[in-house]
Amino acid sequence: MSSPLARLGRLCHRQQRMVVAVWLIALVAVIGAVGLVGRATTESVRIPGSDSQAALDATTAGFRSTAYSAQPIVLQAVNGRLTDPSIRSAVEASAAAVARVPHVTGVSTPYQPGRRSQLSPDRKIGTLAVTFDVTGRELSPDVVGQVVDATAPATAAGVTIKPGGALADALERPDTLRSEVLGLAVAALVLVLAFGSFWAMLLTLANALVGIILTLGVLGLLGHLIDTPSVAVTLATMIGLGVGIDYALFEVIRYRRALATGADIESALATTLTTSGKSVAFAGCTVIVSLAGLWLAGLPIVGVMGTTAGIAVLVAVAAALTLLPAMLGLLGERLRPTGRAAPAAAVATNAATPASPDLASGWGRLAGFVGRHPWPNLMASLLILAALAAPVLSLTLGQLDAGSFPAGKGSRQAYDLITRGFGPGANGPLLVTVTLPDSGSGASGATVRAVTGALSATAGVAAVSPAQLDPAQTLARWQVTPTTSPSDPATATLVSTLREQTLTSVLKGSGSVAHIGGQTAAKVDLTSIIGARLPWVVLAVVLTAALLLLFAFRAPVVSLKAALVNLISVGAAYGALVAVFSWGWGVRLLGLDGPVPIESYVPLIMFAVLFGLSMDYEVFLISAIRERYLRGDDNSAAVQGGVADTGRVISSAALIMVAIFASFVLYPDPVVKMFGIGLAVAVAVDATIVRGILVPSTMVLLGGVNWWIPRWLDRRLPHFDIHPEPADSSPPAGGPRLPPAGDGSQP
Repeated sequence: MSSPLARLGRLCHRQQRMVVAVWLIALVAVIGAVGLVGRATTESVRIPGSDSQAALDATTAGFRSTAYSAQPIVLQAVNGRLTDPSIRSAVEASAAAVARVPHVTGVSTPYQPGRRSQLSPDRKIGTLAVTFDVTGRELSPDVVGQVVDATAPATAAGVTIKPGGALADALERPDTLRSEVLGLAVAALVLVLAFGSFWAMLLTLANALVGIILTLGVLGLLGHLIDTPSVAVTLATMIGLGVGIDYALFEVIRYRRALATGADIESALATTLTTSGKSVAFAGCTVIVSLAGLWLAGLPIVGVMGTTAGIAVLVAVAAALTLLPAMLGLLGERLRPTGRAAPAAAVATNAATPASPDLASGWGRLAGFVGRHPWPNLMASLLILAALAAPVLSLTLGQLDAGSFPAGKGSRQAYDLITRGFGPGANGPLLVTVTLPDSGSGASGATVRAVTGALSATAGVAAVSPAQLDPAQTLARWQVTPTTSPSDPATATLVSTLREQTLTSVLKGSGSVAHIGGQTAAKVDLTSIIGARLPWVVLAVVLTAALLLLFAFRAPVVSLKAALVNLISVGAAYGALVAVFSWGWGVRLLGLDGPVPIESYVPLIMFAVLFGLSMDYEVFLISAIRERYLRGDDNSAAVQGGVADTGRVISSAALIMVAIFASFVLYPDPVVKMFGIGLAVAVAVDATIVRGILVPSTMVLLGGVNWWIPRWLDRRLPHFDIHPEPADSSPPAGGPRLPPAGDGSQP
């Protein structure tokens, strides 16, 4: 018990009140800071090196006073038309009031000269175009609320007001309370059944809640420093709750098992952190490393989402290693198993393995059956997993727009009104910028006229705004409205056509440089880049995870097999995404009107998250099997005992995580629904078919090869192990086995 984690466990017991106080002080400080400056998120997409980013940078430099895109307030005259004198007067009064709101730099109305494009042909739908001196990240709900309040004259005149664009995003920032409450309720029920103790359940949930509240506060402050999309915060909430409860579950079960053997509280805490705590730390680091691999994509939005989820995991690990032991110590003898509670607490989780596992349990019987019939079970599991993953062959990446949201959401209502009044393309106009020749040469005007004509003549373009020139007369910009919606593949085709044909042809030999930007073009670029870089990110994450497992288990075959098997869980998740969201199987039950595109970054981020989470269960299962092997069991007996030891706790942890992930399908954002469905399916498959059948059958078939390690590799690997080596490593009764340090030969 001389390891650093054992000393940490003893320290947390002796200084339990101070440890809890430090966490509470940090919690209060973060909540107070958020109360002072607020939380910030932004839905803007920056893609360094892309054509859309070049367009944004050019217009920001050339049009400093109007660099930020105007945001729409959609107007609908319920009775009459917007051009009726009384309604027009009310709308103009509202526009004047909006112009006085802080951070508003301008408001254009449909009645101004040259603004007829803001009024529908039937005069019943129009827009106020509002510009701000802040970005979407700094556009707070308070400012948007003042803007909406300022439209009271129009509302009083019978005009329906619907904020769109970034205004709707600011007002509809995530509120995940309903999903969190539902997930926690299911978790509480599972924990009570797993522990047989109300106090153990309460302690586990309290530890996870402190961690997630602290995480959300940190992410709220982080949003002021870097562009953080709201979906990143929601994803971090899902991951943080899931791993926070799971890590605490593993430790509390191990702690109660130590108490059941008669250990005192301090020794039980030291034992818990030396065994389960070490596994939690390793598993958490594996998840964080997988998420960090998202930065290899070179896309800030993807990297930030990995960072936010990684912060949630880091806080969960820190809470499990410090706050949880302190609270366990404070509860004292209340958690010592007595009577009928003892068997539940005796479930092993990669801790010192009992001499006689409960092979008569459901998981023990399953492991015995798999061990006696490994080939049939292997083939059956592969067939089931192949069927679940088969839809992935139809996976296509796309982009969502507000039209994909449920009909009751404000941004969807604004989207529908704009579509009705101006066509679907008006919801995602393109930004075209062109550098101009020297204004004194006379070629500048000719270039502007040529570009305007070429844009207007391109198939798929509904309208082209008059060109705007920057003060230096060196840059022109146009707003191009497609005939199709932002999520329509035809719009992505139009972006490619304008870049590769229209503008290239009209500007050939002129020396002018053209770029196409806007949110729609940015997402087209995002999809293209992700499609090209996804294989490299996958390869890097798989190899890194396999290397970490090699350090932990000193078994190359087990490490490589674990990395490859985890890909199967990811395949099942991708298959579920395609079946539900692309094919529409049950999509209406999720609150959506029909099939929607799969957002381009969802599979990439889901891969990193799932690969890390799958490694959690792999670590807990393989460490239990390996420990039995080192204690003297032959390979088959070690596999059966390891599955019997960990099956109940892994299934309980997986059930909790599935409930938490699935509860987020109640959230209106389709991207969050995608993460919820994909993660829930993957964890359910991983904890049952993969860990219960596929992994045991392959390990039984591989036999002693599982634990073989070449001598040269054994000498070079750092000596890190998830558990201390058992003192008794004598050969099993059935014959010789490989020692922990391989002899360099194949068994």
